[in-house]
Amino acid sequence: MAMLNPSSPPIRCSVLIGGAGFAGLALAIALREALGPSFAVTVADPALGRTHAGDARASAIAAAARRLFETLGVWEDVAADAQPILDMVVTDSRLDDVARPTFLSFDGEVAPGEPFAHMIENGPLVDVLLSKARALGVDLRACAVTGFEIGTRVTVHLSDGAAISASLLVGADGARSPIRERAGIDSYGWNYGQSGIVTTVTHERDHGGRAEEHFLPAGPFAILPLTGRRSSIVWTEETREAERIVALDDTAFHDELERRFGLHLGEISARGPRRAHPLGLSVARAFVAERLALVGDAAHVIHPIAGQGLNLGLRDVAALAQCIADTARLGLDPGSAETLERYQRWRRFDTMAMGVATDSLNRLFSNRSDALRLIRDVGLGLVDRVPPLKTFFIREAAGLTGDVPKLLRGEAL
Repeated sequence: MAMLNPSSPPIRCSVLIGGAGFAGLALAIALREALGPSFAVTVADPALGRTHAGDARASAIAAAARRLFETLGVWEDVAADAQPILDMVVTDSRLDDVARPTFLSFDGEVAPGEPFAHMIENGPLVDVLLSKARALGVDLRACAVTGFEIGTRVTVHLSDGAAISASLLVGADGARSPIRERAGIDSYGWNYGQSGIVTTVTHERDHGGRAEEHFLPAGPFAILPLTGRRSSIVWTEETREAERIVALDDTAFHDELERRFGLHLGEISARGPRRAHPLGLSVARAFVAERLALVGDAAHVIHPIAGQGLNLGLRDVAALAQCIADTARLGLDPGSAETLERYQRWRRFDTMAMGVATDSLNRLFSNRSDALRLIRDVGLGLVDRVPPLKTFFIREAAGLTGDVPKLLRGEAL
């Protein structure tokens, strides 16, 4: 841990955020817009300034998260790169089945003219968030948090030798969060023995804005529409099989892909890099500690089966920003125990509920049991025939149920 130089007092700021991903940047922007230039925000991440070349990932932005980005003034800059999901179909089959009957389908709107989600590639959205943060005067530092000390404030040490004194330190530094580990906050969960293969596919025919999720015995195979005649693939396999598939030459990889994708969109071709990411469930035992809060993957990691990982992190952002803004406007300490406990109460139940739901879905669908297949297909068919249930699930996926923070309702703080 870097030592303070007594002759150089720490730089002061209101909140220091460790991590410049979606959650960290969105939180910084929300706080600056709500509280103005007198509320100093620093974001530290060694990844700042790096390019996004080689990143094939794309994200589903639920309606509530899109409202947050609209309220922060960034959505209009990425809207042209975002593909609305106009409808979704769910199938349940074996890999070698000749036909994949649709057991469940959803219309893609939570309100007239408002899709329940958009797909967007990660790179353009991060670039727009960075640009907005700079324009608002957020202090962006391309270095890591190497340690911190708690007193009447938190003194944070950075890898460039700087020391910054803040009212609050926010860990937004990913699933293996060093900030969480240094705070002594344990996490619990398990590895699924699965990996998610991510790549982008071009196809001959237009997808029409349709998302597809094929439940196969090894795990879900999701086809998620991007702008143009392209789709993002999130393909779950047992880890060893995923590693084998990713290592195949282009021709063999294409053959494996086509077996799962099918030919309903004509000829297909994988473009750009392909990666396999280990999948698991992990939830921090606490989302807060003294003068510290966790958001996003630093607080929780869930299975991508419902496409809710990023959106869950943005719910953290909206709730924490509202708690901080409400406290700061009263002239009180934004890093106080009362502020942090309010945030934790707001987010813990929702996170646990989503973790249990995605874990249960993965266990129900990622297996070769004929008995379980019959049960789940009857269940999917019943849901498909009960419009109020379908409406509930769409609103849940859109992030519009429960105690929704202001930003997710499209309201300024």
